[in-house]
Order: sequence, then structure tokens, then C-alpha cells
Amino acid sequence: MRKLINVFFVAAGLLFTANMANAQQKLGHINSEEVFASLPEAKTAQTTLEGLGKTKQAEIDGMIKEYQTQLAAAQAKEKTLSEANKEQVGKELQAAGQSLQDLEKRITDARTKASQDLSTKQGELFEPIRVKVGNAISSVSKEKGLAYVFDISNGQGGNNLVFWEGGDDITAAVKTKLGISATAAKPAAPKK
Repeated sequence: MRKLINVFFVAAGLLFTANMANAQQKLGHINSEEVFASLPEAKTAQTTLEGLGKTKQAEIDGMIKEYQTQLAAAQAKEKTLSEANKEQVGKELQAAGQSLQDLEKRITDARTKASQDLSTKQGELFEPIRVKVGNAISSVSKEKGLAYVFDISNGQGGNNLVFWEGGDDITAAVKTKLGISATAAKPAAPKK
């Protein structure tokens, strides 16, 4: 019985010590949008992505223009339909209809492919940047002895932190770790 009581007190002591250590954990927050907005390589990646998007859209717009031209030609041909040329014009209209369907499928396929290409390119361009920023956040967090860091940027689907009182804002430290000027462009501050 005495051993059981000793085990109970040791367990209670460990639990009390763990709770005290838990209460001592430091919290921090970061605005990742501000960090990304300040990174030159993120700006370059965004410009590259926008250029690719414009190129893909121009290709699709060309196909849409071709579709509209063929549709207008088919509609004009339909107006010439009469009993005398019904068979000949009917065959031409049928061929034009098939051509329009094929072109419509090509446009849909091109849109799907463009979306996939943009998504793939975005991953290629931004993944190394995300890793670099993540490593900087981890490094600064360890240097400051933080147990938790919350992202307060709006781009994360709204603030991941509803309220904070104090805590360490490590945004500037992460920017410094990444070699970014502390006075670089700041997005609007989140509302508390």
C-alpha cells in the first residue's frame, strides 16, 4: 500500500511539474503574407506565373475566335438553304457542326490543360520559397524559444488567431533571417 501511495505522489508531482512547464511556453505570431510580399523571388515567381497565364489565355482566345468565325460561317450558310440546294448545304452544315463540336472540345481541353499547367508551375515556383520561409520561421522560433507560432495573415482563409495579447511578433526577425529589409512593403494589418 505504501508503494502505491509513493507512486501516486510521484505521478502527481510529475503532472504538476509538466503543467508548470506547459504554462511557461512562449507563443509568437507571424504575418506570412507580409514575408512573402517582401521576398524578391516570390515577386519574380508571381510575375512568371502571370506571364504563363496570359500566354495560355491568348491561345484559348485564339481558339474561341476561330470557333466564332466558323459559327458565323455556318449560320450564313444556313441562310442560303433552299429546296434546290438542300442536300448539298445540309451536308456542309453537318460537317460544320461536327467541326464546331470538335473545336469546342479542343477549347475545353485547352482550358483544363492550362489550369493544370498553371497549378504545376505554381507548385514548382513557390514550393522552394515556402520551404525557405518555413525554415526561417523554424529557426527564429527556436532562437526565441517559442513553443507555438500562429500565422495572422488574411490569406490563410482568415486569421488563424482570433485574439492575441502580447506574444512575440517574429515577422521582422524572419524577414531579417531571409535578408529582407524590415521596412519592405507591409500588407494591411489584421483586425483583432
